[in-house]
Amino acid sequence: MSALTISPEEVKRVKGLGFLNNKGTDNFSARVLTVNGKITAAQHRCIAEAAELFGNGTITFTTRLSIEVQGIPFDKIEDFRNYIAKEGLQTGGTGAKIRPVVSCKGTTCQYGRLDSFKISEEMHHRFYEGYNGVALPHKFKMAVGGCPNNCMKPDLNDVGIVGQLVPIHDIEKCKGCKKCKIEQVCPMHACKVVDKKITRDTSICNNCGRCVGKCPFGVVDEGTPGYKIYVGGRWGKKISIGKPLSKIFTDLDEALNVIEKTILLFKDQGIKGERFEETIKRIGFENVEKQLLSDDLLNRKEEILNPEEALAK
Repeated sequence: MSALTISPEEVKRVKGLGFLNNKGTDNFSARVLTVNGKITAAQHRCIAEAAELFGNGTITFTTRLSIEVQGIPFDKIEDFRNYIAKEGLQTGGTGAKIRPVVSCKGTTCQYGRLDSFKISEEMHHRFYEGYNGVALPHKFKMAVGGCPNNCMKPDLNDVGIVGQLVPIHDIEKCKGCKKCKIEQVCPMHACKVVDKKITRDTSICNNCGRCVGKCPFGVVDEGTPGYKIYVGGRWGKKISIGKPLSKIFTDLDEALNVIEKTILLFKDQGIKGERFEETIKRIGFENVEKQLLSDDLLNRKEEILNPEEALAK
């Protein structure tokens, strides 16, 4: 059962603002956005106050790191939005467009290979806010993972970015130890001593960087930081594991440009109602990767986002 007295049109309108109907009532849950799941203590207090003033006092958390305040009457929606705005908080995160970016705690985690808070915040401003008015064929989810542990499941998002530390082996320093420290710490069993020299199977190695700095003879004292990008993941009624692009990006700006190109590709070549994973299947992963590794989509950005203006010219 949906709302009792609120019209379907009004329910749809406020859903676009981030308010989801509590079934069988005229109350709503407000979806309060966070930037990668991180809010300040002052924002915590503000949400708690708003939940008591306008809702039923219950606060829940979504799998996408948003916060929901339950039991807000329809006629209190604007009061709620105005109250949380004083701490810079907004509601939203629904519809066929870019959804809020989620991130693991790679910035502070011992395994983190990238500054996940910084990167996801940059993605939030550039893509969630920057493309907020852009309608897409379907919702589009993005996740940032600090390392190949995949706690945030970047490969189950439309686009996922994973921190990498590609080990650099100085084979000349290898002593061929019977109990090799590198071999012992490698969680993927990609490193093995063969003919008294360390080897690394790059088809198995996930560039977690655990081996860097572990050899007492300095065989792996350094690694190259990088970014691995997955495209076409999804979870829910239908599950699809995203495919990684063949290139490990070592420049953050280049990696973020590739992410923007995925959005532009979906906008340009996706069909209304299909997820990005279905777009990739329809036009082919090799075709998609070729486009993402070229600059054509960025060069056509204005044309893709404003096709009517482009035609008028």
